Amino acid sequence: MSADSKNPLIVQSDKTLLLDVHAGQAEAARSAIMPFAELEKSPEHIHTYRITPLSLWNAASAGLSAAHIVNTLETWTRYPIPQGVARGFSDTMERYGKIRLIAADGAANGAIREGELLLVSDDAAIIAEIAASKNLSKYLAKTEEGFSLRLVDRGSVKWELIKLGWPLKDEAPLRDGEPLAVRLRGVTLSGAAFTARDYQKEAVRAALGDGAPGSGYGVVALPCGAGKTIVGIQLMAELNTNTLILTANTAAAHQWIAELLDKTELTQDQIAEYTGDSKRTAPVTVATYQILTWRADKNADFPHFTLFRARAWGLIIYDEAHLLPAPVFRITAELQAVRRLGLTATLVREDHEEDAVFSLVGPKRYDMPWKDLEAKGWIAEALCVEIRAKLPEELKIPYAVASTREKHRIASENPRKETIVQQLVELHAEERILVIGQYVQQLERLARLLNAPGVTGKMPNVERERVYDAFKRGAVKIIVVSKVANFAIDLPDASMLIQVSGSFGSRQEEAQRLGRILRPKKRNSLFYTLVSRYTVEEEFAANRQKFLAEQGYKYSIQQWE
Repeated sequence: MSADSKNPLIVQSDKTLLLDVHAGQAEAARSAIMPFAELEKSPEHIHTYRITPLSLWNAASAGLSAAHIVNTLETWTRYPIPQGVARGFSDTMERYGKIRLIAADGAANGAIREGELLLVSDDAAIIAEIAASKNLSKYLAKTEEGFSLRLVDRGSVKWELIKLGWPLKDEAPLRDGEPLAVRLRGVTLSGAAFTARDYQKEAVRAALGDGAPGSGYGVVALPCGAGKTIVGIQLMAELNTNTLILTANTAAAHQWIAELLDKTELTQDQIAEYTGDSKRTAPVTVATYQILTWRADKNADFPHFTLFRARAWGLIIYDEAHLLPAPVFRITAELQAVRRLGLTATLVREDHEEDAVFSLVGPKRYDMPWKDLEAKGWIAEALCVEIRAKLPEELKIPYAVASTREKHRIASENPRKETIVQQLVELHAEERILVIGQYVQQLERLARLLNAPGVTGKMPNVERERVYDAFKRGAVKIIVVSKVANFAIDLPDASMLIQVSGSFGSRQEEAQRLGRILRPKKRNSLFYTLVSRYTVEEEFAANRQKFLAEQGYKYSIQQWE
């Protein structure tokens, strides 16, 4: 096929690709471009993809050529491809593989110690550029063949090289972990039939790759409620090896353990929790980022780093991979030698360090537009409403003279929001409601007003889980929660969320909070955001909503007087 007015794809000169989702063969075109283009927006009618250096390097790592990409665009384009768009694909993609990482064992240079890696290139100019890099100098030592580096610095070197525009081809072999039979149940312990969905199976295949060097690791991006945990469990069943799972918090760790027991034949003795509450290891160990990054003071070692050597892990799963904090990035870098899977709803980070996730875990191997899953009934349809309320007269002058941070807090704790929450709860008495916010004092007041349990970071994990369980059973219809509920909290019956305050303009947080109510239901879910009118909260709210708007969600705005 050449340019055809019936084709679904429009190729633009800025390397964006517009996909008309209503055109014939739109699904086939989307599947064809996903290996080399990043999804940016997926509203109702036109989805936007962009071809970037990183997306081209990911394509090169998967064995695609520039000619293949051009042919794909020509196959599906509606109009002739603008001149110059394809020019440079080859140059960009050829950067991948100019630098290679290989096992240094047995190398000719006797200065290389057993277990170190070797960075090599046939291009003398590239070698000189690497040698001149101050950021790389702390990780690399010059050798006759190139540069040696410690296993622990594998991820950091990859990240620095990406910043220089040289994506590393990692040919150092992945090591196999200790075997562990992971068999999936056909019927869960709770009595429900269990089988993975088609897109979950596709995600596993994409993460596994073909077993060649450069495969066996990467990130899967799926919306909250789409069953990312099942993707992880499926991969465990494919690899049958000792597995370390890193999670956002203790409640999430407990949920992983419950899911593993429910959907696999693993026994309780084969699964261990490594958190602030318990520090046991087993063939499958579920730990938290917090326990790994704990240390007595900023100059002390990370005592729980020993977990990474506690067993011969063959797979590491990073749940909520976008949360990877800097210490975890550094201390888990040596697990670059292990097959690894990152699970996330969005790779958006407000520090713009998404490259850290790609460097540590691997490239994004699979994603699925939120609205596509909604259309197929795999996640709930959500109606998003922003309600704006004026500040009381007595707060207007204090607000006017406050700093930006103080302005945000005054606007966030607008007392009129408490009245709105009460009215919304009365209006939607049949819903299972989460009220979520940033500031503990505000949440404590709301809990008292609503006669509802309040869950904050101060509450012990055991008590939190008691509240969550009561909500699941229907004994409690409303919970007031802090940001501890942003991530990995499984409350499938929650159908309405009222957001009274948030972490400034965090798009990631907005997406995660909406995800709390996206489990499939018989009716639409409701997502209310309360904003103080004529304040910085309006600007922050617009930024928070940007990611979801790009996924096709619409926010209606209501004024409250």
